[in-house]
Order: sequence, then structure tokens, then C-alpha cells
Amino acid sequence: MGFACALLTLFVGSSVTVAQEQRARPPQFDTDEVSRVFFANPSDAFRGERPSLSSLRSAGVEKAIAEQQTASEDSGGTGTQWAKLISAPSLEDEIKRVKLRYDSVITTPGAFNGGGYQDARLNLSVLATLFAVITEHAEDVRWKTDAPVARDVLARTARNSAAGSTQVYNEAKLRKADLQDLVSGSSITSAQPPEETNEWSMIADRSPLMEYAEQLLDTLGDHTRDAATTQENLDAVKRESELLAMLGEVLVQEGMDDYDDPDYAELSRGMTSAASGIVRAIERQDWDGVRSSVGEVSQSCANCHEQYR
Repeated sequence: MGFACALLTLFVGSSVTVAQEQRARPPQFDTDEVSRVFFANPSDAFRGERPSLSSLRSAGVEKAIAEQQTASEDSGGTGTQWAKLISAPSLEDEIKRVKLRYDSVITTPGAFNGGGYQDARLNLSVLATLFAVITEHAEDVRWKTDAPVARDVLARTARNSAAGSTQVYNEAKLRKADLQDLVSGSSITSAQPPEETNEWSMIADRSPLMEYAEQLLDTLGDHTRDAATTQENLDAVKRESELLAMLGEVLVQEGMDDYDDPDYAELSRGMTSAASGIVRAIERQDWDGVRSSVGEVSQSCANCHEQYR
């Protein structure tokens, strides 16, 4: 037995030795030939200045804007596009929130005529816009059946609220009752049949929507001062970001002021892209990215306000 084990050990050891001797030799490369394929120093691969982090980030933003514009052109502002920008819960929560603000404005004819009509016009314009988006939204958003009627009656009262009068106040008071019916689960009616599609020139003016965007941005800035504040107000931050993204797309819909101006469209969609970037940063729990994207939204608004209002 001992002799057999010795033979086996000798055989295995010899096999290993032979195997080691039969291994392929490492390849030899000619230096001149290799130099034509590989760089001796990685830094030699760059021509000109090396790209900085800020330039790469800017390139990413420009790409996102281009993709956003292409997607918008392909969808034409249809339900799929709205669903990419704003969720059903954000639309529903904002309608309830703005409805409460509108209720506080419709108190007495004197207060309304003394300046309250301006706040009423702003809130009605926002509500009409939100219901217009719901009308086209791909998801099953609450009030979708009543959205076309709500859109039209609210937009009509918003246009009439350009000045204060007892007649306009009474009309605005009816809209307050309509909104209460909707929130309570009832339907609203109108003597006129609703438009089949969104006629954006009749739904909202740019001025009140830009004022609304400024309000959202101010609140968003307060809610994202630092990582802790952002996490404490996460739902609000997401809603405000989605609303700003939505507004950027609304402002370039056919019929809106300057919608066919390429420079204006680029600025508006830049806001949409930056606002959507906030939502993506939230999903990654990238709190520095949230602050950075909020700054980009603010810059987009500032650039737009320099030329348009």
C-alpha cells in the first residue's frame, strides 16, 4: 500500500510539473506597434482642456432639455406626457390646497372689489389649468369626468375677474360652491357644453401662471434649505417640483403667449427639465442634487423673466 501511494504522489507531482512547463508564455509586443494602439499616458488621450464637472453637468442638462422637447413634440402634450411630469396625487392635493386659498378670498363684495378679485383671478387660473391637465392626463385622476366642465367655468370666471364688481363677485361665489361640490363628491353642471379639447388661449393667461410659479419656487426654496428640511417636507417638495415641471409644459402649449418662440420654449422647457430633476434626485435620496436642481429651476425662471413676463 505504501509503495502504491508513493507512486501516485510521484505521478501527480510529475503531472503538475509538466502542466506548469506546458503553460503558454506571456505574449511579447513590439513597442512601436503597441504605441499605435494604446496611449503610454492616459492623459494623452484628451485633446484640449479636460472636461470639468460643471461642464459635464451642463451637458447633461442640455441633453435632458432636448429629450424633454422631443418627447413633448412626439406626444403633443397628450396624457402620457402629463403623466411623466405630474402624478395624480399631486394634482388632487394641489386642487384641494388652492381651493382653500380661493375660499378665503371670496368673503364679501367689498373685500373682493377692493383687490380680492386679483387673488381670485390667480387661483381660478391655476385651478382651470389643473383641471385642463386632468382632462388630458393618462392616469385615473379624481374629478376626471367633471374636469372639462370645471376647466371651462373656472377659466371663464377667471377672465371676468380682471376687475372687481358685485356681478363678478356673485359669479365667483358660484365657483366657490362648485368647487365645494366637487371636493364633496358631487358633480357640477354648466349651461354651455364643455370644449372637447383644451383651448389653452381660453384657459389661462401667462401672467398669473408665472406668478403662481414664483410662489411655488419660494415655498420650494424654504422646503429645501438643507437635507433635514427636505426630508421633513418630502411630499410637499415632490408636489411643488412636479407642478413647476407641469407649468413649464403648459406655458408652451399652442395658444399660450409666445408658445412658438424657440427661445421662449427653450427657457420654459429648461424649467421643466430642472424641476423634473428634483423629483429624480428625491428618488435617489440625493439631497445635494435636490438643492442643485432647485437652483437650476430658479435660474431658469430668472432668465425667462428677463425677457418675458
